[in-house]
Amino acid sequence: MTRRGRCLSGWLAIGLHAAGPVHGQGSWADYERARELPARTEGRIPRARVSAQWLEGTNSHRFWYGAETAGGQTDYRLVDADSGSRTPLWDAAELARTWKARPDAGSLPGRWDRVEFDGRTVSLESGARRWSFVPAAGTVLEAGKSAGAGDFQPVNSGPKRSEPAGVSLSAEFQNQSGEDVDLFWLDEQGERRGYGRLRAGAERRQHTFAGHVWMITDAAGQALGVWMASERNPRARISSELISRRAPSPAASPEPARPAPGTSPDGQWRVRVENGQLVVTSGRGEVRERFRSTDGSATNVYLADIRWSPDSQRFIAHRVVPGAEHVVSFVEAAPRDQLQPRLHQHRYLKPGDPLPKPTLVLGEPGAGSLRDIPSASYPNPFTEDGEMDGEWSPDSREYRFVYNQRGHQIYRQLALDGHTGAIRVVAEEAFPTFVDWTAKTWRHWLDETGELLWMSERDGWCHLFLYDGASGRVKNQITRGEWVVRRVERVDARARQIWFFAGGIRPDQDPYQLHFCRVNFDGSGLTILTEGDGNHRVEFSPDRRWFLDIWSRVDQPPVTELRRTSDGRLVLELERADAAPLVATGWTMPERFQSKARDGTTDIFGVLIRPSNFDPQRRYPVVEEVYAGPQAAYVPKEFGRMLRAHQLAELGFIVVQVDGLGTSQRSKAIQDYSHKNLADAGFVDRIGGIRAAAATRPWMDLTHVGIYGGSAGGQNAVRALLDHPDFYHVAVADCGCHDNRMDKIWWNEQWLGWPIDDSYVRSSNVADAHKLRGHLLLIVGELDRNVDPASTMQLVDALERADRDFELLVMTGTGHGAAETPYASRRRQDFLVRHLLGKEPRWR
Repeated sequence: MTRRGRCLSGWLAIGLHAAGPVHGQGSWADYERARELPARTEGRIPRARVSAQWLEGTNSHRFWYGAETAGGQTDYRLVDADSGSRTPLWDAAELARTWKARPDAGSLPGRWDRVEFDGRTVSLESGARRWSFVPAAGTVLEAGKSAGAGDFQPVNSGPKRSEPAGVSLSAEFQNQSGEDVDLFWLDEQGERRGYGRLRAGAERRQHTFAGHVWMITDAAGQALGVWMASERNPRARISSELISRRAPSPAASPEPARPAPGTSPDGQWRVRVENGQLVVTSGRGEVRERFRSTDGSATNVYLADIRWSPDSQRFIAHRVVPGAEHVVSFVEAAPRDQLQPRLHQHRYLKPGDPLPKPTLVLGEPGAGSLRDIPSASYPNPFTEDGEMDGEWSPDSREYRFVYNQRGHQIYRQLALDGHTGAIRVVAEEAFPTFVDWTAKTWRHWLDETGELLWMSERDGWCHLFLYDGASGRVKNQITRGEWVVRRVERVDARARQIWFFAGGIRPDQDPYQLHFCRVNFDGSGLTILTEGDGNHRVEFSPDRRWFLDIWSRVDQPPVTELRRTSDGRLVLELERADAAPLVATGWTMPERFQSKARDGTTDIFGVLIRPSNFDPQRRYPVVEEVYAGPQAAYVPKEFGRMLRAHQLAELGFIVVQVDGLGTSQRSKAIQDYSHKNLADAGFVDRIGGIRAAAATRPWMDLTHVGIYGGSAGGQNAVRALLDHPDFYHVAVADCGCHDNRMDKIWWNEQWLGWPIDDSYVRSSNVADAHKLRGHLLLIVGELDRNVDPASTMQLVDALERADRDFELLVMTGTGHGAAETPYASRRRQDFLVRHLLGKEPRWR
C-alpha cells in the first residue's frame, strides 16, 4: 500500500538535490555488484580457521590441523605444545618420492578430500580411493575404497534439529537417487527452511556449519532423509535405497524404560495430578494410593512438574491461580497447501496481563502431608507458566529457588528448609530501575563448602561475589573495577577458581571486546589470559593445559594463537588470516570510529562501510543500521564479511552502526538510560557519533541520511523520523514493536516496568504517529509470532488517521525478520535508493 500526496514536492526537492553529487550511484551495475557479493567473496579469507585435532595418550601434548591457503589448497600442520614447534604434518617431497615408488598408486592427487592422523599414520582420501602414509617409515599403503560421502539417514532414526553452529563448511550434496528431491535446512527449533530442488544426478555445493541438519523430501513433500554436517565428512549422498524406502524404517531398539513423571528417585513414590488434585501413591509393584489433596480447583490448579528431594523424602509442587490466556490471532492469506486462508492462534502474554500466582507446596509422602509455604518471601513472581526455577540441595535439606519480582526490581535467591518450611533470603539484588535478569544474573552453589557464587551490578558494574550460603553474608567481592564480567566459562571448586570472559578489562582497547580471564574465589590472582587487540574466543585441549585463542576485529582478520592455560603465556602463533584475497574482490575493510556520548565522558563506538567503487571526491548518503535494544550491544566486534551492510553500501551509500547510551555490556549507569525510556534509543549519542565520523570524512553526506532496522530496530527506525527528522530523512522499519503494550511481556516489562504507566505511551510510535516527517517504508510478516503483526498495523492506522504519507509491504507466509527475505530486502534497497539518491532503481 502506498500513500502519496502532500510530500511529493519534498521528494522532488530531495531527488533534484541528490542527483548531482551522486551521479551513477544506484545503477544497474551497482545492483549487480551487490547481488554478486556473497558468491564473489565466499572462501576468500585464507587461514581464518583452525580446528585442532588433539592426539591421545602419550601424544596428548600434540595436535594437528588444516588451514586453507589462498590457492584453495589445505596446509596441514603438526604442533607440539610442549616444545612450541609447528611442522608440516608430512614432508611433501618425501610423500612424492614414496608415491612415485609405487607403480600401482597412479599420479599423486593435487588435493585431498579427507585427512586423518593418529600420531603415526596419515590417512588420505581422494575420490574413491584411500591410502595410509607413515612418514617415519616413508611408506604408502593403499587401504582400499574411501568411505565416500555420508548417506542421508531415514527421518525416524536421524537428528531432528540443528545444533548451535560449529565451524563453517562447504557441504557437497550428491543426488544419486534417480529422482528430484527438495532440500531443507532444519533450524535449531526443527523448523524447515527451503533451499530449493536438487535434480536427479546433480551435485551442489552449499555453505553450512558443523552441527547443522539438512532434510530432503520428495516432490509430494514426504520427508525422506536427514543428514548432519560434520567437519570430518562434509559430503552427503542421497541414495536410491533411501528413496525406495518411503515407508518409515523399522524403529530403533527401544530405549530403557524411564520412570513415570513425578516418580521419586528411589522409585517408591509417585505424584500425579488427577481431576485437579495432587495424588500420591506408593509401591513398586502393587501401587496403592497414599493420600490426595483436596484444595485443587479450576481456579487453583496443581501443576504436574514435581521436584523431588534426592533422598525421596519430600517434594515441591506448585499450585497456581491461573493468569491470562492472551491469544493472538492472525490470518495466513495464501497457504501453500490450500486455497482458502488459514487462521493461526497462539498464546502470547503482553505487558500488564495478569500472571499466574504460584504457591509452593511441600509434600512429605511418608507423613502423608501437604503443606502450603507462605508467599511472604515471593509475593509477586514474574512467571508466565506459574513455576519458579529451583532445585534441592544434594543433602536434601533445602529447596533453593529464585524469586524474580514482577517489575524486575527485586531478584532473590531463596532457600526453603525442607523440615520446617521456613524460607530465608540467601542473596538479593534490588534497584530502583531494573535487574537485568536475562543477561546479568548467574549463580553457582558450592555444596561442599556451603558457599554461593553470585553475579551482581550493585557496585555499578557486573561482577562476581562469594556468599556464605548459610548466613547469607557476603564473604568477599571476587571481581571489581570499571569493567564487566560478561560470561562465566568454568568454576573449578577444587582449585577455588573461576574462568570467565570480561569486557573492558584492558583499558586501552574497545570495552566491548571480550578477553578470557581467571580469578581465585577470594579475589586474588586475577589473570588476563588473552592479549591481542580484538574480540577473543577460546578452545581448550582435552586436558585444559593449553587453549587456542582466536581473536579478531572488524578490521583485523582472525589470528589463532596457542597459549598455556596456567598463565596465558603465548606458546606460538598458529595462523594469521589474510584479508588480501577478500579485499581484491572489491570488498572494503570496515572502519572503526569513536566519539563522546551526550554526557561528555563516555566513549561510544561505531563502524562504517564504504562501497567497493568508493571515490573520495564524491559525496555519499549515509544509512544507519539500528538496533538499540537494552539487552545487548550491536556494533560488530569480530571480523566477518558483513554481507547485508556491504551489499547496501554497493548501491552508493556509507553504511554505519553505532552503540549509544542505553545499551548493555558496560556499566549499569549506561544501560539505565533505557529505563522507562525506550524512545530515547541512544539517538543523541549515535547522531553525535555519525557527525564526529563525518567531520574527518567529507565524503559522508549528512544532508541525506537514512536508517533501517527490524524488531526493536524497527521501532527505533520509525522513532528516528518522529523525534529526529532534522537528521534522519528516510527510514525502513521491519516487524517493529511500535507500541510496547502490544509486544511480548518479558522483554517490555524488563525495561519499562510494571504496573503499566505512561512510559509505555511515551515510547509508543503509534501515539506519536502524527509527528512523522520524511519517507517511511513499513515491512511486516503476516505470520510473525515474535512481534504481533498488529503492532505494525496499528501504526498504519494511526498514520492514516494523521494523514501522513508512507509505504507498507506485507509479506505473505512470512514470520519475524520479513525484511531479510530476498524480495523485501530488495524493496528496502530500492526505497533507500529512491529517496536518498533521488533515482529510480535500475536492478533489472
